[in-house]
Formats: sequence, C-alpha cells, structure tokens
Amino acid sequence: MACFIVPATEAVITTVATKALQKKESQPEKVQVSFDGITTTEAVKIPFSKKLKWLNNLLWGGSALLAFEHVWHGEVTPFFPFLTATANPVDAAEMLQEMATAGVGMTVLVTAVWGAMLAVSHMMEKHAVKSAATLPPAK
Repeated sequence: MACFIVPATEAVITTVATKALQKKESQPEKVQVSFDGITTTEAVKIPFSKKLKWLNNLLWGGSALLAFEHVWHGEVTPFFPFLTATANPVDAAEMLQEMATAGVGMTVLVTAVWGAMLAVSHMMEKHAVKSAATLPPAK
C-alpha cells in the first residue's frame, strides 16, 4: 500500500548527502594502468559521491516503479487522502505493517546490492592501482 515510501525516504537522504559530498570532493585520483603490459591508459578513481549516486538511482527507480504499481491498483490516488489505506484505521495499521516489513526489506536489499557493487568496484580499482605500480617507467 505504501511500501514505496521507505526507499523514497532513503533516496531523499542519500540525494542530499550526494550533493554535500560533491561540494567537498576535490579532483579524482588518476593512475596509469596497463592490463596487457604494452598499452598504457589513464584510469580515474571513482569518487564516493558518484558511487552514492548509484544508490540514488537504484532507490529512485525502484520507488517510482512501486509507486506506479500502487497507483495502477488504486491504492494511491491524486486526491485526499492520497493513500487510500489512511481512510480506515484498520487499513492504516495494515499499511504501516507493510511499510515496516516489505518497505524496509526492499530498502535493505537494494542497499546490500549497492554494497556488493561497491565491493566489486573497490576490487577493480585496487587491481588497477596494483597493475599501475608494476608498469615500467615511461620513456
């Protein structure tokens, strides 16, 4: 009924945090990378604000799809009360229960997937820096 509110709330918080981090971050770190031992390219370490933007995109996209699904089923209306479950106290309790279980569960799952994305990204960056350290000096 209103499970999309929980990830949307986290999305609002992370959007504000992303904007604050973007103002504080300086130029990204650059390293020379060679994967085949011959060709050398320049790699840029991904700033944390960009990684947090990945979480924003996941949360906003999921929230939008969930909200659309609830509008489709008539659980959210464009007039007061916007959430149809708030008109009846019994339905409101059920809505809060759904937010506490399904909404929080989906939000935790999306955040965990983002954490896995961060782990993979960190491993790739670590490998790039390690391979850059073994490059012969440029002529």
